[in-house]
Amino acid sequence: MPTLAKRRPAVPTGEPSLDALEARLDRARIPRHVAVIMDGNGRWAKSRGLPRLMGHRAGAESVREIVRAAGELGIGTLTLYAFSTENWQRSPLEVQGLMRLLVHTLRKESQELHKNGVRLHAVGRTDGLPAPVRKELERTIEFLSANRGLHLNLALNYGGRQEIVDAARAVARAGESITEESIARHLYTAHSPDPDLVVRTSGEFRLSNFLLWQSAYAEIHVTPTFWPDFRRRELVLALLDYQRRERRFGAA
Repeated sequence: MPTLAKRRPAVPTGEPSLDALEARLDRARIPRHVAVIMDGNGRWAKSRGLPRLMGHRAGAESVREIVRAAGELGIGTLTLYAFSTENWQRSPLEVQGLMRLLVHTLRKESQELHKNGVRLHAVGRTDGLPAPVRKELERTIEFLSANRGLHLNLALNYGGRQEIVDAARAVARAGESITEESIARHLYTAHSPDPDLVVRTSGEFRLSNFLLWQSAYAEIHVTPTFWPDFRRRELVLALLDYQRRERRFGAA
């Protein structure tokens, strides 16, 4: 299998430096919660004549950098759409490779996450994940549980419609009245504020069944950049775009 060389996307000629971009950020208006639809790994690999799994490996590098950058920039919660309920429809080879990559990444990165004060949650129907993945998730979540820095949600075997169904069933089991508040209390992400900003990579203009309830008033930033090329610079550009918006929440 081809090896994946470490690389960093080049800064376009004439574009401001990363330092100059970060200097434009209003640190008092950093979104509390940023959610990311990490799309484009397969197309990134195809454009380079590489197997799809090499795209996912490259995407794991972006996860590492964005988690670190989010904490340093003052984002409180970061939710990454890692594996959807629909992704089981991919080839068994790709699904198995993704699960192995997830276990490997959790093992490899747990010390770095701990050093940076990251706390981890898994959101989704995690009981449907393979046993080795569940075991590594549980170990990593426990290892990071006392941290008080960036709150990282990994959306795994996640579907927004399924989440709402599961929340409604939980409300019924609890004998509660069905209200917006009771539904929200039983969402997978009840421990997190609703996202202020949803970022979608690879240029697609859709939510793909991601945080449908929670994103009702989120700002949406779409970039043509494939996920493996989405790094700190692209995150800062998304934050600057967010800070140019006027959030009205339905008001005039």
